[in-house]
Amino acid sequence: MRQTFDESTDRSFGSRHVPLIRKAMAEQGLDGVLVPHEDEHQNEYLPAANDRLAWATGFTGSAGAAVILRDKAAVFVDGRYTLQVRDQVDGSLFEIRDLVDGGVPAWLETAAPKGGRIGYDPRLHSPDALERLKAAAAKAGAELRPVSPNPVDQAWGAERPPQPAAPVTPHPLEYAGEESSAKRHRLGEELKGRGAHAAVITAPASIAWLFNIRGGDVIRSPLPLGQAILNADGSARLFLDPAKVTPELRPWLGNEVRLETPGDLPQALGELKGKRVLVDPAQSSAWYFEALSGAGAEVLRAEDPCALPRACKNPVEIEGSRRAHVRDGAALTQFLHWLATEGQTNPPDEVTAVAKLESFRESTGVLKDLSFDTIAGAGSNGAIVHYRPTRRLNRRAEAGTLMLVDSGAQYLDGTTDVTRTVAIGEPSQEMRERFTLVLKGNLALARIRFPAGTTGSALDILARAPLWSHGLDYDHGTGHGVGSYLGVHEGPQRIAKAPNAVALRPGMIVSNEPGYYKEGAYGIRIENLQVVTEAQAIEGGERPMMGFETLTLAPIDRRLIVAEMLTTEERAQIDAYHARVLTVIGPKLPPPVKAWLEEACAPV
Repeated sequence: MRQTFDESTDRSFGSRHVPLIRKAMAEQGLDGVLVPHEDEHQNEYLPAANDRLAWATGFTGSAGAAVILRDKAAVFVDGRYTLQVRDQVDGSLFEIRDLVDGGVPAWLETAAPKGGRIGYDPRLHSPDALERLKAAAAKAGAELRPVSPNPVDQAWGAERPPQPAAPVTPHPLEYAGEESSAKRHRLGEELKGRGAHAAVITAPASIAWLFNIRGGDVIRSPLPLGQAILNADGSARLFLDPAKVTPELRPWLGNEVRLETPGDLPQALGELKGKRVLVDPAQSSAWYFEALSGAGAEVLRAEDPCALPRACKNPVEIEGSRRAHVRDGAALTQFLHWLATEGQTNPPDEVTAVAKLESFRESTGVLKDLSFDTIAGAGSNGAIVHYRPTRRLNRRAEAGTLMLVDSGAQYLDGTTDVTRTVAIGEPSQEMRERFTLVLKGNLALARIRFPAGTTGSALDILARAPLWSHGLDYDHGTGHGVGSYLGVHEGPQRIAKAPNAVALRPGMIVSNEPGYYKEGAYGIRIENLQVVTEAQAIEGGERPMMGFETLTLAPIDRRLIVAEMLTTEERAQIDAYHARVLTVIGPKLPPPVKAWLEEACAPV
């Protein structure tokens, strides 16, 4: 089983490890140290060797930070992890603060000791974030200092797990859809157009996409950890641990790619003296900027050149995603059948539900990994956005409540992410009405047509408007990008209230996931993935319009829909979606599950 119920840390981690960190700080003459969640590759999910925040504090969420001073410490998380952080972190040792509202800079302004020296690892901080932290420390009269070794690494010592060395393998053209050479030369021409001689690529997803390779260094994403320098002539230097290099990799990369080790990287950056080099300040740490500037290169701050083309899936990748969603939809439908039958007479706990869903995905025989740890929130736990069940927090579903299940899978041909909310027993009228408001938002975003140049920010209101009209809202984005057998969270596009300058383009895959969360009671979210379609003319119109094709195929709980709240257009839309689910998924199911699906997909 690939799902982990995180018992790898506990509240004792802080009391055991903070004294060791403070000892390492003292040896380096430091009064404090910054401990971000991010690692050297700015990963969302971390290999065990790089999960410094978890080792120092016990907190294992995918976003957070800590600051450890001589006499106090604080850990910072966002609203998704309110329950988890109190379960995992010793509140008598760490002050628990909000990561978003003020965050680390605000705390440093008041807590940093005057005249104090606070260490930071330049490999772990983006240059922009580092400038904000330096300014905050200066307001307190303290100073941030780059350090090596990292005091956390020094304290961790021999107990620290080894760096991952999973084999790096070719990602065949039947899934990638475009040769690496073609990608490199296309991006090389773009670099020339910007007057750049080279680009330093540090995001693992970009390296995987650019060279058509995949790895296993990071849980939940098939990523190889490494770095690359892409030259304007289309040639490249790829820096990988030799232990990861498989026999088939060298011929796969071809003669234009020079394979080197991470130890060769500093010298390679030094060889860029006098060159104009593009580096993404959002993806690459301050260390790269300092190394290039120190070598005499001219640094061009700009977005990773792989980010936008990676987001715009080619026809082969889109077709692969369709296949992956059919396969995944059949597995999810079997789980929903189980939850609607056995799960009603004997409601499961969250851990059991997670394991059951994964067993159906395992039965496909081609599951490579989950795309993230499954979220299964029973009752009031469903109201905690991105709640993750653990054996300590595990809750059993009860009659008259809702269970929210957000899950996804990694297959060679695509990445999935889907949320369904299911009634356990008889739902209340309030639950049904608010579920229907969420559904109306989901349907509105799925059917919209829009012209070129439209950003996700411009569409976000469509998903929220039904809730807004009743004085309700949700405090997360409506949609994020999704990779092609890569990360389940992928930019640069997104659908959210916050402004985003990146227009939606054909081939981009985004989630459509409005929700509603009643604290202490229940949570509702309906999530499908959808791909942006090519612009087409509308009869009588003057401009061609893009739209969305829904990829996710799984029934939506009709027991939670108040049909009278839907317009004629909305009823036709949900009925057509369910008819498609039945037509495509039905033949792939065992007879009892197919019979249930026929009823679940009946007209509203």
